[in-house]
Amino acid sequence: MDAADVFTKLECELHPDPSRTVIRPFHFAYPQAFAGTRTSRLQMVVRRILDLESDVRERMLAFIRGPMRQRHRQAEEIFLRQVDGSKDELGDISGLSEDERLLLGAYLSEEYAFEAAALFNPSIVRIPGSEVENDGRARFILSLRGIGEGHVSSVTFRTGTWDGDLALTIDEPSPNCVPPVIEGEDEGWVRLQCDNSQDVSETVVFPVLPSQRQGVEDLRMVSFREDGGREQVMGTYTAFDGRNVRQEILRGIDLRTFEMRPLSGAMAGYKGMALFPRRIDGRYAMLGRQDGENICLLRSDDLFTWESGEQIVAPCYPWEFVQIGNCGSPIEIAEGWLVFTHGVGLMRGYSIGACLLDKADPSRVLARTSAPIVFPSAEQRGGYVPNVTYSCGALLHDRRILLPYGVADEFTAFAVANVDDLLEVMVPQ
Repeated sequence: MDAADVFTKLECELHPDPSRTVIRPFHFAYPQAFAGTRTSRLQMVVRRILDLESDVRERMLAFIRGPMRQRHRQAEEIFLRQVDGSKDELGDISGLSEDERLLLGAYLSEEYAFEAAALFNPSIVRIPGSEVENDGRARFILSLRGIGEGHVSSVTFRTGTWDGDLALTIDEPSPNCVPPVIEGEDEGWVRLQCDNSQDVSETVVFPVLPSQRQGVEDLRMVSFREDGGREQVMGTYTAFDGRNVRQEILRGIDLRTFEMRPLSGAMAGYKGMALFPRRIDGRYAMLGRQDGENICLLRSDDLFTWESGEQIVAPCYPWEFVQIGNCGSPIEIAEGWLVFTHGVGLMRGYSIGACLLDKADPSRVLARTSAPIVFPSAEQRGGYVPNVTYSCGALLHDRRILLPYGVADEFTAFAVANVDDLLEVMVPQ
């Protein structure tokens, strides 16, 4: 079997949908040169609201309580929360009525189409606590990177079922989307609450911290199992503030409440770290590409601090001459740790390959693919960033693999394969 024949591409695709929006804060102020010379712009808006004729005010309130309520289940609550978050700049607004506060909150808000431009770089895990259904189908949660206005990245989710073969169903996402609210900080974790989310597809994790100003990128989810057997969905992602990147970690408490915190140490200021699904010899382990070229194995006694690593996989074949990195967390199979990789070659083309690491000592590479197994094809080549196929994680069901992958940094496609076929085309190392 040739490497190109290992995976069968499915017809299912997920494309960006500009109709899916959340409400987020809208900030406006005078340029610096004018900031200290006049009443703040927010206070000017308050004055203009107070001067409105009653009939105009009623028409505006009808818009809030009509179309906006239809598109956003929490619209009025969010608007009032925006006012509370701007109290320091607004000054004394104790005299505002409830309707006036509601109007003010709408002026301090905007609709944000978080996946209007792209929906790609997926990762996938089985839903915690879900059993394989009677017909053999597995339930899963899929994370996707959405791109919206200003090329800002957010994380959105889907759910679905897979029968281990060619039958894949992605559940229809909810028309409502719920932005996260920062509830507080506990032992370094920032807690985000999407408390009115009725379905995980409604949950949107967009930048809420200064370190994430330009994006929450490429979540690599993993179902992490602690030594006592408890499993929870965790994931590393890249936080980008417009200039600097760093790795942060997210854990999904109940898929409506999330907690996130930064990773620290010499290895944390880079892209693309992926956590092993369990400890190895009592230590946490990650894969990374700290030098931008090679895959490194990182180990730590502390999940949040990563100081050192060792190179274990280097570019070897033409399709990966520029760089090689992980495509998500390692998958444990009987033969070892299965790792999907990305390689960058001619014309900045991104292709997907794989390697097998020793189960007891993952610094040992047992085998790897000498040719890509998923690559830009004639029908899946063009898009926002041409010649790119990329994934942030795959799902194992028995001895079958479901690989969701991004195409051209624009949309998401899916492919399936047998583990045995994949191992067959690997070259022993």
